[in-house]
Amino acid sequence: MRRISRYADDMHKLTADFSFETAAQARGFACIAGVDEVGRGPLAGPVTAAAVILDPDNIPAGLADSKALTAAKRAALYDAILQSAQCCIAHASVEEIDQLNILRASHLAMERAVAGLPRLPHHILIDGNLIPANLKGRAEAIVKGDAKSLSIAAASIIAKVTRDRIMVDLAQQHPGYGWENNAGYPTKLHQQALLNLGVTPWHRRSFKPVHNILYQDKSITP
Repeated sequence: MRRISRYADDMHKLTADFSFETAAQARGFACIAGVDEVGRGPLAGPVTAAAVILDPDNIPAGLADSKALTAAKRAALYDAILQSAQCCIAHASVEEIDQLNILRASHLAMERAVAGLPRLPHHILIDGNLIPANLKGRAEAIVKGDAKSLSIAAASIIAKVTRDRIMVDLAQQHPGYGWENNAGYPTKLHQQALLNLGVTPWHRRSFKPVHNILYQDKSITP
């Protein structure tokens, strides 16, 4: 709990702005993209990434890290970002997550998002401390970037809203796991449903709680 509280306190102190983008532009990089992903922790569903090139003259008001916003505010900003910025959304499938591992699959989704932009950015701001190995273009990793850079914050909103909606749709196909509320994360309801209902095609078989069920281990590890 101490680590979570410290992280929350740190996030509270941060305010996303356009300073990383401005600094890159001062170095001669005119087109800047922010990239973020969501969905590393869930037991089910794809990992989703977004790449966003903001228009510096038309940045949606209230833009911030998706984790600091209400669902209604995220939805409103999602629409505003899509209308005002250049965006690409990409995924890595459950099969790719199981084959590659979740970190590599997350990077694959990021690489696909950047590659799918209408134009290749001159400089890419990546949330986290690692730059995907096959990313095309010059890149900079920013720890807690979604709370520091408006471009990354925009990408975090696009990725989260998109993935949450995917999980709501999947919940209708596979009721009982609570995906419409937990987005596939390992809540008590989700883990109990794994025991009672079994594993779906959308579950990540390389993740321990799912692996345990497949091998008839009834003790779920959080």
